[in-house]
Amino acid sequence: QVQLVESGGGLVQAGGSLRLSCAASGRTFSRNAMGWFRQAPGKEREFVARITWSGGGLYYADSVKGRFTISRDNAKNTVTLQMSSLRPEDTAVYYCAADSRAYSSKNQFDIWGRGTQVTVSS
Repeated sequence: QVQLVESGGGLVQAGGSLRLSCAASGRTFSRNAMGWFRQAPGKEREFVARITWSGGGLYYADSVKGRFTISRDNAKNTVTLQMSSLRPEDTAVYYCAADSRAYSSKNQFDIWGRGTQVTVSS
């Protein structure tokens, strides 16, 4: 069974940091683009960051650029989102996602985790 499991969410004060991890199981994702998305209460899910299969391409939403860093460890089948200078507006459920197509650059994320809650207090 293919699974993505997020961890590392929690409650943090504004200005603080959190490190989210996504562990993949059931297959390797070393040849697949991976990404992070988030959904705040009452809002649609939005893109946060993505990383190409090789790790050579990193892309961020403007709202998190310079504060968040996405990385991957293909040997461990994991993807990480390092978040710093957190703001109350970063509060959301954060989801890890994968594009099941190897070497694809179309960013059609079709495998999703269940999410982890991040709450930033002011």
